[in-house]
Amino acid sequence: MENMMMKLKKLTVALTITLMSTTILSSLNLAVAAPSARELMEAVNARDDGNNGLMEMEMILIDKKGKQRIRKLKKMSQDRGDDSYSLLFFLSPSDVKDTGFLTYDYDQSGKDDDQWLYLPALKKTKRIANDDKSGSFMGSDFNYSDMSDPDLDDYNFTLMKETKVHGNEVWQIKSVPKSKEIIEETGYRQSVVFVRKDNFVVVRAVRWMESKGKLRYLDLKKLEQIDGVWTPLETTMTTKEGKRTLHKTVIRYSKVRYNQELDESLFTVRRLEKGAN
Repeated sequence: MENMMMKLKKLTVALTITLMSTTILSSLNLAVAAPSARELMEAVNARDDGNNGLMEMEMILIDKKGKQRIRKLKKMSQDRGDDSYSLLFFLSPSDVKDTGFLTYDYDQSGKDDDQWLYLPALKKTKRIANDDKSGSFMGSDFNYSDMSDPDLDDYNFTLMKETKVHGNEVWQIKSVPKSKEIIEETGYRQSVVFVRKDNFVVVRAVRWMESKGKLRYLDLKKLEQIDGVWTPLETTMTTKEGKRTLHKTVIRYSKVRYNQELDESLFTVRRLEKGAN
């Protein structure tokens, strides 16, 4: 009887160890299979955002009293290898007409993106220095640094949790600059972004501005597939101090076309200085 009890006891211990080992191994397998925050952000940057595109834009600037200013724009973009070039022109109102913005967004880590702003009233082209990229783009709630993709090597990423935004499952990822220089260049001390699981589009973001107490809230209001490319059709960026809204920018996109034949000469400073026509 005693021997039988000992055997049962050993069997119970063996089964317990086996179950524990299986649980641990399963957890390890899940940990290995789960993507890291960095891998997810790489997927965001690598997603298909259209090659050689044309679109029209409406930018609505809303002050704290609700007063609106509406600007019309057109945008052209072209991929060259892993790099992306884009050219923006303001079409109206008259005080900003023919103002142009040219961006060379380089994929190479450590290589600073190039940006130029053409001011027709002064007949002058200004190259945007790194120290100026934390400034507001044409009075909007977007910084110049927001106009190109971030260099992932400049940040530490943490996968916070899985949640939902606008009814879609997302990953919530925290992004913290590795250096004070990046904070000064971008104007942001840290960010939290929400990435849709099914298409790797950032549909929401909260950015802590360098000015303490101020935050920016990015919200993608409308998203559609055009020619197989997930395309934002309405985006808002709101600047707040506590619960108080200081300013808001709404951008709407229309007449979006991809895979257009665009001449490489479009994406030059010389073309920038010719204006929209």
